[in-house]
Amino acid sequence: MTPRPVRFLLNGRRVDITPDHADVTLLNWLRQDAQLTGSKEGCAEGDCGACSVLVARRQPDGRVTHDAANACILLLPMLDGMAVTTVEHVAGPKGELHPVQQAMVDHHGSQCGFCTPGFILSLLAGWRSGLAWQRPEIEDLIAGNLCRCTGYGPIITAAESLAAATPPEWELARIAAEYDFLEGHHAQRQAHGLLTSDHGQSFYAPDNLDDLADAIAASPDAQIIAGATDIGLWITKQHRHLPAFISVMAVEELNRIDEDDAGFTIGAGVSHHHAQQALREHFPQLDELWRRFGSRQVRATGTVCGNLANGSPIGDLAPAFLALGAELTLRHGASSRRLPLDAFFLGYMDNALAAGEFVQAVHLPKLDDRTRFRAIKISRRFDQDISAVMGAFALRHDNGVITEARVGFGGMAATPARASACEAALIGHAINSAPTERILTALDGDFTPISDVRASAGYRRAIARNLLIKALTDDAVSLAGAGVHSLGLEGITA
Repeated sequence: MTPRPVRFLLNGRRVDITPDHADVTLLNWLRQDAQLTGSKEGCAEGDCGACSVLVARRQPDGRVTHDAANACILLLPMLDGMAVTTVEHVAGPKGELHPVQQAMVDHHGSQCGFCTPGFILSLLAGWRSGLAWQRPEIEDLIAGNLCRCTGYGPIITAAESLAAATPPEWELARIAAEYDFLEGHHAQRQAHGLLTSDHGQSFYAPDNLDDLADAIAASPDAQIIAGATDIGLWITKQHRHLPAFISVMAVEELNRIDEDDAGFTIGAGVSHHHAQQALREHFPQLDELWRRFGSRQVRATGTVCGNLANGSPIGDLAPAFLALGAELTLRHGASSRRLPLDAFFLGYMDNALAAGEFVQAVHLPKLDDRTRFRAIKISRRFDQDISAVMGAFALRHDNGVITEARVGFGGMAATPARASACEAALIGHAINSAPTERILTALDGDFTPISDVRASAGYRRAIARNLLIKALTDDAVSLAGAGVHSLGLEGITA
């Protein structure tokens, strides 16, 4: 197809640009080319939130979502067809402070100011999304924004005050203009995907599944990209040069979650935040797990299928999806195949994808009334931290006796993996009583963990045992009566 410029709305004005390089980040382009220096670089890896911008995007059902995103790991071509707001465009046309800005002033939410633009954009994302401004929601909203001088108290107070604020007329006009742009671009894009190419690099974003599959089959060495929350770090931290990108994000079919009687089908472009909202009623334990997954900025951009395809041994979703019996649809050209997730991981950062094949969707079965599911993450920090150990347990029982068990762990092996010996030993065990030493010994035999900067091998073994105990005794009347204290962590060091 004929190359065309990347087109997006930036602070209310349409931008048409052919990037010098397909891997230029939005942050670098904003600061160096657009001369918009309000967005700051603090970490260049999507952790600190100082670079946060607001991204408005049209969803397949016609809704427009407003999310904060980390500009430091967003590639500029990924913004095609979206509307971006930086801190320079938050105030009104005559310099009137937006309610989120005024709240930060009134409640003394800024000192050195380096982190303030990111906080403002995160609060604006909550404002545009109709946040209820209750403290748990606020803490989740700004968990991806780090402050090292003001402290979070004044910022949280500022956010709480927004419950009584109302949007100014000029903001409503801006939102309407954004909507018109997004709708207009969507109508044009149906017949025109994106291809941009310069300086030996290309970025291709087909707008239909067949073209996407054909492109990946024809260019098996191209880097498949969705949210880029991991690939962005390859560029900013490892300085890797990737000559060709093929994005799944413009295919509407891959940006949906479909539900039937059996379960949910999550397309390759579905973000963590979208999945969290759609699945929280049926999988409340996944809702809690996603709350611990990165930050709102990361969850709004990163994708479920991308996280699974990455195959990290300490990825948070894979153990849970292993326990839930997830299956993948893998696509190669016009052909597709279904593969259980536990057959996908072959070794450290190695998987069952053939050359030119990609993950089209993940299928998550529904739980029945007799299956108890638990997902428990252990990390050094509550927010924005990588797991030391992640355990997930789906235990089906009949009259309180386990008849089927699926146990998934991360951080215990070179890949996310099931604890098959433990699963077999659990059959016939009472679901609300602590595991016997026979079951715990079986779990010990399933894994040979390593020691690293996050945890020692001994700590990981002890944690795995205790997570199994917790999964079995969560609903018991008394944990002490179930014998939990006899299997503590005394003498174990991280």
